[in-house]
Amino acid sequence: MAPAPDGASALALGIDLGGTKIAAGVVDASGRILGRGHRLTQPQEGWEAVVDRMVAAGEEALAQAGVTAEALAGVGIGSPGPVNPETGVVVEAANLFFKNVPLAEAVAARFDRPTYLDHDARVAALGEYRFGAGQGATHLVFVTVSTGIGAGIIVKGRPHQGAHFAAGELGHTVVMPNGPRCTCGLNGCLEAVASGTAIAKLAREAMARGEAPILAQLAGHDPERVDARLVAEGVRRGDPACRQVLDQATFYLGLALAGVINLIDCDRIVLGGGVAKMGELLFEPVRRTVAASVVATGRQVPIVPAALGSDAGILGAASLALAPLTPGS
Repeated sequence: MAPAPDGASALALGIDLGGTKIAAGVVDASGRILGRGHRLTQPQEGWEAVVDRMVAAGEEALAQAGVTAEALAGVGIGSPGPVNPETGVVVEAANLFFKNVPLAEAVAARFDRPTYLDHDARVAALGEYRFGAGQGATHLVFVTVSTGIGAGIIVKGRPHQGAHFAAGELGHTVVMPNGPRCTCGLNGCLEAVASGTAIAKLAREAMARGEAPILAQLAGHDPERVDARLVAEGVRRGDPACRQVLDQATFYLGLALAGVINLIDCDRIVLGGGVAKMGELLFEPVRRTVAASVVATGRQVPIVPAALGSDAGILGAASLALAPLTPGS
């Protein structure tokens, strides 16, 4: 292997750090992933061991791409947070057992390249903005609806981080006072009523009450088999309880997105994550609720599916290094 030849497109290594797995990719300026690497995270072994696996995944991606670290403009990392992009520190990530971990510095020492860190939701938003369904937008909001709900905000090409680097905590916006308890300790958070986890939980409760006969058949009467995908299938087959659960989830998701549009005046919303794979079962009622709940200028804001799937994290992380931002820029 050798460094990239003179005149070749800039390359960056993007690392998407998750609670269960690490994905890395060598990315060029056009968004092509030239090489990939994967490792299990195994955070219980400590943050230094996680860094070792991040590096191993990155080295695997470099080998597959046929280049060395010297070819890289830099390394970008998307991590659960909160994180401080200015210091490169993961302030706290409960599912990784991280607290005040100098992640960017540790990875930079291993690759000897400039290394950049941001929150995984903002990184995914940057990926969709630059290479996916957000291309052409100026003010973009990317919302992932999966195990939890998070958002990344892009303003004129720059991830909006907020005063405490916590912008985008859409999942912990209270939409149903006195609603279900959320993992954050509040009641009625959007995540507690509209995430994939919440949809499955509420449907299981309905099944236990005997209110979801079709879902029960689909699950073989085993509540452990109920997930958001199965709830969607229950809706398609006419299960009334599944319909009620999904109606509630899409209503509150739409209400939250309407608030985002009113507040930010974005010109596009991109929805990703596992729950978004429901397609029009999700998008049609969400769009309807948004249209009924925004100011007139917001009614034409497109709400579109994400285009990059699980690659959004790699591509967005690489973008941090391909077009690095300086404080205040």
